[in-house]
Amino acid sequence: MNREPVRFGLIGAGGIAQAYVQAFESGGVGQLVGVADTRPEAARALAEPLHCASFASHLAMLDDGSPLDAVIVCTPPNTHDKIVMDAVERGIHVLCEKPFTLTSGSARNLAAAADTAGVKLTMASKFRYTDDVIRAKSIVTSGILGEIILLENAFTSRVDMSNRWNSDPAISGGGVLIDNGAHSLDLMRYFLGPLAEVQAIEGKRVQPLSVEDTVRLFVRSAGGVMGSVDLSWSINKELDSFLSIYGSHGTVYVGWKESRYRQNSSRDWIVFGKGYNKVQAFRGELANFGAAVRGEESLLIRAEDAVASVESIEAAYRSMKQSLWTPINGHSKTREDPR
Repeated sequence: MNREPVRFGLIGAGGIAQAYVQAFESGGVGQLVGVADTRPEAARALAEPLHCASFASHLAMLDDGSPLDAVIVCTPPNTHDKIVMDAVERGIHVLCEKPFTLTSGSARNLAAAADTAGVKLTMASKFRYTDDVIRAKSIVTSGILGEIILLENAFTSRVDMSNRWNSDPAISGGGVLIDNGAHSLDLMRYFLGPLAEVQAIEGKRVQPLSVEDTVRLFVRSAGGVMGSVDLSWSINKELDSFLSIYGSHGTVYVGWKESRYRQNSSRDWIVFGKGYNKVQAFRGELANFGAAVRGEESLLIRAEDAVASVESIEAAYRSMKQSLWTPINGHSKTREDPR
């Protein structure tokens, strides 16, 4: 077992990369040895305060010859296929930001290549590494909530997406569904196991975008449990909790500032967490990945989980395209796709 710090390279110096830098700066999650970006000035700006090397491309980093154990891919989704494959082919472990890829076929190819190369491949999904989410999972697994009946999730906030690559389908693969929905469907799978069905309904487009900005999702697990998800860039539901879990014997709320649960037999709520902590979530993600690279732990999110995430998003888009509504007394008709 190798106890040396895992040597990481960071590919992409945009907004999400800053969160990883904060996690590295907090210490104890490995050593950042390089930053690569096609904008050399951005790579240098991020690398210099960290006293590490900067590179003008991911290939320049991968082929530099300096010791490198793993890379974190923080580039737009349409670049993931090539970057991840280039790293895998060189025997370098990969943590790739969500959405993992734009098609399930490419996701399966990457997973197969990583398996053949014997390297670790995982998808970044920060909410899975949040302490309160992990504790909520433990509460559910303990059985004190009884049989789980319904999960609800909401990721909604007012954000102007008109000048962001996330709303350019050629780069992102879609809109809020693939962007925030990747988190939601991964959380549903985490708590419910494999998902069997999904229905996606697009809301009214408020922003002048070529992609969806508000979506409601319904999922059903292979075990028959239902989940619902609200996603939006154009509304803020201003909820205290982003995840609600309802069982036959109790309820759990995982919140932004506090998490709590209550059994039906009790009048009192039990607080078990202080809510979402972004730096802690990214630290947890890096710690698990690093430990997996050293052979000390299993990946919380395996390559097959990343593939399942992409498959779930693809199915949701197929559902949304069909836009099938059931008439009530003949007063409704199938809604046309607004795009």
